[in-house]
Amino acid sequence: MGELSPIHWLIVLAIILLLFGGRKIPELAKGLGEGIRNFKEGMHGASQSQPTPPPVQTTPPAEKPTEEKK
Repeated sequence: MGELSPIHWLIVLAIILLLFGGRKIPELAKGLGEGIRNFKEGMHGASQSQPTPPPVQTTPPAEKPTEEKK
C-alpha cells in the first residue's frame, strides 16, 4: 500500500502541471538546482578551508617624553 505505481506518479505529475503551469516548472527546477549546488559548494568549501591565524598584535610606538620649558 505504501508504494506508488507509475500511474499514480503520472496523476501526481499531471496535478503539479495543472497547478503550476508549463512555464513555472522549469523556473522552479532551476532554482532548486542552484540551491543544491550552492549548498554543496558551501559544504565543500567549509570542510577544506583552513583556519586563519590569529591577527598579529603590534604595540604602538613608545611616546617620546615632551620637554617642558621652565
